Amino acid sequence: MGIFSRFTDIINSNINAILDKAEDPEKMVRLIIQEMEDTLVEVRSASAKTIAAKKDVSHQINKLKNEADDWQSKAELALSKDRDDLARAALQEKGKSTEAAVSLKHELEIIETELAKLQSETGQLQDKLADAKSRQKTIIMRQNTVSSRLQVKKRLDSSTVDSAMGRFEQFERKIDDLESQVESYDVGKRSLKDEFANLETDGKIDDELAALKKKMAGDKPAQASVKAVNTKSSKKA
Repeated sequence: MGIFSRFTDIINSNINAILDKAEDPEKMVRLIIQEMEDTLVEVRSASAKTIAAKKDVSHQINKLKNEADDWQSKAELALSKDRDDLARAALQEKGKSTEAAVSLKHELEIIETELAKLQSETGQLQDKLADAKSRQKTIIMRQNTVSSRLQVKKRLDSSTVDSAMGRFEQFERKIDDLESQVESYDVGKRSLKDEFANLETDGKIDDELAALKKKMAGDKPAQASVKAVNTKSSKKA
């Protein structure tokens, strides 16, 4: 592919569309930037050669113009000396120089047109390259983030996580069984601390029982008085 055809493809390309179709956007954006940079090097080299060609053609045109002017002077000199034959020959040479200059002028116009297009497209490519470089870091960061999230999603959705959680539950059940076995050895056994705790509890219960008995004993005379009053009232009636 020639410089200009590839250069035009890059100028006309839509970077977003390329990245949408790419399997690896990070790799693709690096390739795009590398392609742009390589093309810029080649285009600048071509521009330098074109500018050199323009200078050379311009120099040749000026030389031909000077030759034409010189033949014009020689023709006039020949006529002043009544040498029509030399004047005719000089005018013929002048015509050749003039025709060559016209041809080179046409070539110069083509070179200038191509050079103007090249400079314009080089500016566009430089803008695209600057845009690609400014977005490269963001694209790579997003690519890495999405890749990491995708890996996490895959692991969460895989049976590996479920299997690991199942093992945790098995371990918990085993620990529960071991704790139950340890507790079974303590059944029926009372420590010194437990004995004193029971004594304190029994003491409290005895105190509450005594208080309850005293209360009930005090309530009996009151109940008897109420019963006697009720009996007298019944007899009077």
